[in-house]
Amino acid sequence: MERLLIAGQFVDGTLLLTAPPSSCIGSEGGLQAAPRLQRTLTLMDLLLYGIIAVSPVAAMAIFGVLSERGRGHVVTAILIAMVAMLLTGISYGRMARAYPSAGSAFSYVAQEIHPSLGYITGWGMLMDYTLAPLISSIWSAEQSHAFVPSVPIIAWKVFYAAVFTWLNIQAIRSSARFNSTMAAAMGAVVAVVVVATVHFIVGQPHSDPGFFTRPFYDPRTFSYGALFGCTSIAVLSYIGFDGITTLSEEAVNPRRNILLATVLTCLVIGALSSVEVYVAQLVWPAGERFPDVDTAYVWVAARAWKPLFTVVGLTLMLSNVAAGVATHLGAARLLYGMGRSNALPQRFFGSVDPKHHVPRNNVILIGAIVLTGSLFVSYALGAEILNFGALIAFMGVNAAAFLRYFVRAPKKKLRNFVPPVLGFFICLALWWNLSEPAKLLGSFWMAVGVALGIWKTRGFRTSLSFEVPED
Repeated sequence: MERLLIAGQFVDGTLLLTAPPSSCIGSEGGLQAAPRLQRTLTLMDLLLYGIIAVSPVAAMAIFGVLSERGRGHVVTAILIAMVAMLLTGISYGRMARAYPSAGSAFSYVAQEIHPSLGYITGWGMLMDYTLAPLISSIWSAEQSHAFVPSVPIIAWKVFYAAVFTWLNIQAIRSSARFNSTMAAAMGAVVAVVVVATVHFIVGQPHSDPGFFTRPFYDPRTFSYGALFGCTSIAVLSYIGFDGITTLSEEAVNPRRNILLATVLTCLVIGALSSVEVYVAQLVWPAGERFPDVDTAYVWVAARAWKPLFTVVGLTLMLSNVAAGVATHLGAARLLYGMGRSNALPQRFFGSVDPKHHVPRNNVILIGAIVLTGSLFVSYALGAEILNFGALIAFMGVNAAAFLRYFVRAPKKKLRNFVPPVLGFFICLALWWNLSEPAKLLGSFWMAVGVALGIWKTRGFRTSLSFEVPED
């Protein structure tokens, strides 16, 4: 039975109906259902989307940072982070069942816990959106400098901040075909790297029986503080898996497939990342300094086979540029949603450029933040601050799932208790083990958000919302 679509909006709790758009009026003057999203995405479609959103080479970009922070225990950190993301992925999938069109952490928290906590979660998510293009520009500038050392690195940082800003002002968007081609190319590069590194490792003499197990555990360098500090950064390898929940309205059998696709994405990315960093740690043992920490994996690949310096470097650079452009616009659109809903001054943040139909003010503002931040923030610190906000969002989703499916459920089931509780406390432990500078800067950002929320809502006595940027 078809449902009639009627336009309307809520004002002070009352639904005010308006006339349907002209496109809904048929030739006989009757009402017709407006076009709706079609449920065409299969489980495989959702899984491929999740893998592309996270990136098959995500762990390569942060390998050097992880290796130094974890004293060589990168594989173990990646696997622990995978467990945390699997548990959180289960919570995301379950919440997507309850709110199939919301698809956002702050919506889940606002609905299940409290609107003010939802707002705080949203402010933490804004930190992720803002810092994602920042660290992409830093990495791309570092790699470009490695390719062309005659150009100062500060010039490359200015260049990438300008490119991200200019492309997004022009409203240029990458096509699905381009994304699929990039995913296939990255998969091919991963395969080549693994084959080359395995060939290199097998060709070296190994008299020490512990050589192949040291990437998992090395008693000479192991410490729990270093491991959990490394794991708190390794979460970055999985950032983006939650984007699958935004496709709930277009998925076939979303109650089953959204949850499965989210969990499978974490498993696939975890497996790929573990293999990538395991062979890299064998090629470049812990304790040996990298020429450049931020682009360490490129140097590792080159040690295994010299031509891979250019291949891997170019692949990771293109991946970071594509991610930087996309997340730059995502941050601008989130600011636009906040301005339009009056969470931020509407005149500046809620305006749209009439020519290109993009939030031009916000695009330029994010560009300025990317440029300024890249001059003062390292890639490692930027990644940790990004994870500060992400882990807050993950804890919020786990708490929301616990309340909805266990506390408020008529029947208390262990499967509704264990995943969200474990997911919450593992994410809390990872958040706690972020570096002191990351926690300090992250706390400052959150304090500004809370102060702004209190001011705009008179102590959270009136509603204050965020809007999710659409893909």
